[in-house]
Amino acid sequence: MKEFYSDSPLSTEKFAESLAKTLEGGSIIAFVGGMGMGKTHFTRGLARGLGFKGDVTSPTFAIINEYRGGRLPLFHFDMYRIEGWEDLDSCGFFDYMEEKGVIAVEWSENISAALPEDTIYITLENLGETERKITVEGGGF
Repeated sequence: MKEFYSDSPLSTEKFAESLAKTLEGGSIIAFVGGMGMGKTHFTRGLARGLGFKGDVTSPTFAIINEYRGGRLPLFHFDMYRIEGWEDLDSCGFFDYMEEKGVIAVEWSENISAALPEDTIYITLENLGETERKITVEGGGF
């Protein structure tokens, strides 16, 4: 387990950027934390750490955003509206797992039964307006 205290969205992004440099193809990041905790900021840092140069946005309405062009592709899922195995299959989650990129999953608790044992869990806790405690567990951390 690893803990980090962030005092701003930029600090969260920089931490995620450094974490991304340790990730391998097939890594799955499962976010735990409610709305406004910084999951998209964290994903923005992951993308930058993997070498992606473009914009990173929340996949709330798209369910998935793909970021290609870096060392590894990054697939950013929002599982808020996923309610079962059929939904999970229809959004292509299992197909993306076979691509051996990095998968970042918001609302991971909705698909917990589908996540492999080596999933890396990132818990974001609110400590103030812009302060967050970030806990990294699993995947060797």
